[in-house]
Amino acid sequence: MELRPDAKQAFTVQGYAPVPEIDGVEIVELRRHADEGGSMTELARLADGEPQALAGFTVRQVNYSEVEPGVVKAYHLHARQTDVWYVPPSDRMLAVLIDVRAGSRTEGVRRRLILGAGSSRLVRIPPGVAHGVRNLGATTGRIIYFTDLHFSPDPATCDEGRLPWDWAGPDVWEPARG
Repeated sequence: MELRPDAKQAFTVQGYAPVPEIDGVEIVELRRHADEGGSMTELARLADGEPQALAGFTVRQVNYSEVEPGVVKAYHLHARQTDVWYVPPSDRMLAVLIDVRAGSRTEGVRRRLILGAGSSRLVRIPPGVAHGVRNLGATTGRIIYFTDLHFSPDPATCDEGRLPWDWAGPDVWEPARG
């Protein structure tokens, strides 16, 4: 089959290479149990505050956040705190993670992933990895997240830093088209 010249010039093959990995970022697939009445997902099975699926992580605080449709909440950055995010399968969020740790083996690596969208999984985000989210859904999106430090608004002990939402370019928040 011969393509028209304009189609031939624009033609590309979609890439199926593995997504870039970031040291310390871990994705844990969760099992969803469904029946005629609905579904249930076990987020964490704890032993002394440590989720069995997340070695070395102790839950100190559990938070719930809502994000309006189309809104970008980014970038959060922690020097000491690890976050573990969960987005319900009925929601659809684009998460962007960027390793900003100087000297890290994966320094500068950027990873985009869709959370929710029918999947149940946890994402561990270590200190030094900037992270944010855009709600791609038509309704309010939700994030349940676990932290290994207690939040403190006191500037002397606060571990909640920020980078501008467009720090990695505004296009990083656009859904892939193709």
